[in-house]
Amino acid sequence: MDDASNGKPKTELLDQLEEGPWPSFVKEIKAASQGSEKATDLLRQLERSYEERKGHWKHGGMVGVLGYGGGVIGRYSDLPEEFPQVAHFHTMRVNHPAGWFYTSDALRTICDIWERHGSGMTNMHGSTGDIILLGTTTDQLEPTFQELAQNGFDLGGSGSAVRTPNCCVGMARCEWACFDTMKLCYDVTQAYQDELHRPAFAYKFKFKFAGCPNDCVASIARADLSVIGTWKDDIQVDDAEVANYAAAGVDIQKEVCDLCPTKTMGWDGKKLSIDNRECVHCMHCINVLPKALRPGKERGAVVLIGAKAPIMQGALLSSVLIPFVPAEELLDTLKELVKRIWDFWDEYGTNRERVGELIQRVGMPAFLDGIGLEPVPEMVAAPRDNPYIFFETKNGGAK
Repeated sequence: MDDASNGKPKTELLDQLEEGPWPSFVKEIKAASQGSEKATDLLRQLERSYEERKGHWKHGGMVGVLGYGGGVIGRYSDLPEEFPQVAHFHTMRVNHPAGWFYTSDALRTICDIWERHGSGMTNMHGSTGDIILLGTTTDQLEPTFQELAQNGFDLGGSGSAVRTPNCCVGMARCEWACFDTMKLCYDVTQAYQDELHRPAFAYKFKFKFAGCPNDCVASIARADLSVIGTWKDDIQVDDAEVANYAAAGVDIQKEVCDLCPTKTMGWDGKKLSIDNRECVHCMHCINVLPKALRPGKERGAVVLIGAKAPIMQGALLSSVLIPFVPAEELLDTLKELVKRIWDFWDEYGTNRERVGELIQRVGMPAFLDGIGLEPVPEMVAAPRDNPYIFFETKNGGAK
């Protein structure tokens, strides 16, 4: 229902979401409703959902654009007579530039296209990283796609396909980046266009690239294949800068050494020592003393497998697959590795089973054997807790 005094939809429950210090999606939808009937009906339907504690969106079959099997998420209202402007309210995913770098002209172009063909509402960005264009009708999907393509944009991934690869800003703005995340993200996106646009997998597959162990894109928690920058040699130490931090009041023992997860650091009041053989490259000390400490010079990345959010089963964090790949070898290594992983997944994965869930089901030893990788100590998730496990030595004796 609408407020008779001003003709605006009554949104008593939604109004509560505008309270407090945080940005509110309700405020933005209301702003969009000033020039969009779709946004107005969206507010009405959302208010109804909150009143009834029931979602009123339904999926009514596959919708898409010519030649692609993904990039569009079909969405329909189950109350089309009451809210005709959102009877169809499809979402389009647009492949974002690596590192989310845009020119003002590019952003204006996207917004102009969407105002012509859709609701004008966007989500910058979705959890995968895409530009999310919220709300259009079936007949406007193809015109929107064609106009996006003519202006240099492509759709992102959706469904049981490669999802749009995602990366941090890397060397463009971060001094800790151990490899060029943006270049690798772009190269992987180009290499797997068919797998991105034409779903043919058991379920989704996500690539994410983080330039250093700070992992600003949370790849270790969200990506089927995580590539996280690291180094192989010793942390670089500037003793003079360490002394400057101490003189400025930083408690190096308490704030750095005591918080080192593997207790590899020592401080005698004058010099900081590091047992680099025990360092796990967590970046804590570098984050606290950025002028004094830097990643080592022999840089590359660790490749991890199997992260996911809890949908079919519980959440998973990535497991180490290759402990270190030099920066210049990353693209070739990933292409070979991904081919083996997809072949195994295609053969043994079940419907809607992520790669991490497949590994849980068949076991890491079987997975490694299937993709032709030798086990290494870095793959161990935790020390064994069963003393009644034996292995045979090379000469055949039990141990």
